[in-house]
Amino acid sequence: MVRLLAFVLPLGLDSFAVAAAIGATGTVGWRARLRISLIFVTFEAGMPLIGLAIGGGLARVIGPAADYVAAAAVIGLGAWMIFEAARDDDDAPAERLAGASGLTAIALGLSISLDELAIGFSLGLARLPVVPVIIAIAVLAVIASQLGLAIGQVISARFREHAEQVAGIALIALGVYLIAERAIG
Repeated sequence: MVRLLAFVLPLGLDSFAVAAAIGATGTVGWRARLRISLIFVTFEAGMPLIGLAIGGGLARVIGPAADYVAAAAVIGLGAWMIFEAARDDDDAPAERLAGASGLTAIALGLSISLDELAIGFSLGLARLPVVPVIIAIAVLAVIASQLGLAIGQVISARFREHAEQVAGIALIALGVYLIAERAIG
């Protein structure tokens, strides 16, 4: 259960940060809230399934090294999130997502769910239970998006950036834990 939460909770921080940026645009009515939550849930719950398919097959091929590869992938994802938070000072994608539809919504949905793709890949390698993880990601996507949208207008851009950095640090810590657990156990 702890590993499940450790995989999913950092994704919530990232989702919250994106939703808060959208909420800060001030252009989010109830229909936009619903559309944004649907985009978050669809992509954030769907992308891990794609990553899982890739990671599960790879786990069978590489055998005992799968746990180390999963940990390295999680650490890499955490580092990427920290790097992206440090260099991302443009809220234009958030403004586009608030009013997105069609192909734009799909493209932006894909861009916000790449970390879920990587988590799905790691899930396949770490052999975590699929259904609880996907349900947890979907529920967290709804909660994080609605909470972020609701308070996005009152938080600063600096706080949103720090939320993404905290998510990256949490994923790196999870990767280190997975390596230590495998090395000791």
